[in-house]
Amino acid sequence: MPNTSPTLQDWLSAFRLRTLPLAFSGIGLGAFLAASLQRFNLWICLLSLLTTLFLQVLSNLANDYGDSVHGADSETRKGPQRAVQKGTITASQMLKAIYICSAFAFITGLTLLLVALQNLTDILIFLGLGVLAIIAAITYTAGKRPYGYAGLGDLSVLIFFGGVAVLGSVYLHAHTLKWLFLLPALSAGAFAVGVLNINNIRDIDSDQQAGKKSIPVRIGRKNAIYYHWFLLLAGISSTVVYASQQFTSPVQWLFLLAIPLFIHNGRQVSRFAQEPRQIDPYLKQMALSTLLFVLLFGIGSLL
Repeated sequence: MPNTSPTLQDWLSAFRLRTLPLAFSGIGLGAFLAASLQRFNLWICLLSLLTTLFLQVLSNLANDYGDSVHGADSETRKGPQRAVQKGTITASQMLKAIYICSAFAFITGLTLLLVALQNLTDILIFLGLGVLAIIAAITYTAGKRPYGYAGLGDLSVLIFFGGVAVLGSVYLHAHTLKWLFLLPALSAGAFAVGVLNINNIRDIDSDQQAGKKSIPVRIGRKNAIYYHWFLLLAGISSTVVYASQQFTSPVQWLFLLAIPLFIHNGRQVSRFAQEPRQIDPYLKQMALSTLLFVLLFGIGSLL
């Protein structure tokens, strides 16, 4: 019998707060790049983080709702049970929460733009990107034609966690961009796709049964492991190339200290690809490794 009165713990579980380090990584990386241009603004950073929090929670709630409605969250799914699947939150309650979270994301995002930008054209462009981010968060698994079920989730994550989060954050602070910033943005995007890939390897069987054609479903478990190593290598090498082009001090290579964590992640994903419950902890480990990578990069770039 579904619980008609979800507790605070039920909602916190549905929010999936363990995904926030990854969401904050792109914003943090953009802030560090802006600081390297002497254009960091604390209020812009805080508002960016708050907006990102609402967008990430919105994505998690919509994912919970959409996968339950479309059948991916069935009894065959090996990952942690989600709220609608368990019945702790009903589908209608989750839908209301999606609407509320969308409103908060829009309000904080609009406040951010009004604080950060003076040019009307810039405000309208970023407003359009913000609306697209909200739509993308919802329609990944929800709606009549969720793009996540067509295998387009990886591309969306690369664009929003890499390009939009990092480069958009830089522009909000500095009102300018450098082409070289594409390289660290690619790192953030590749690592975020890596987290999604672990999730999709874990859920490959239930996704296949539900008709969710994620990349691992399309290319198979073995090739998904090779794909994961490619994402790790692409993420690391992009920032290595950036640092080599911007070299002023050996301390800029501080981010290399995070590489063993990514290697460990790749090895464990390779080892436990056939064991969904064993691979699940490495989503969090990958997200935290990405955040540490960003922090080390930022410290190195500022010292």
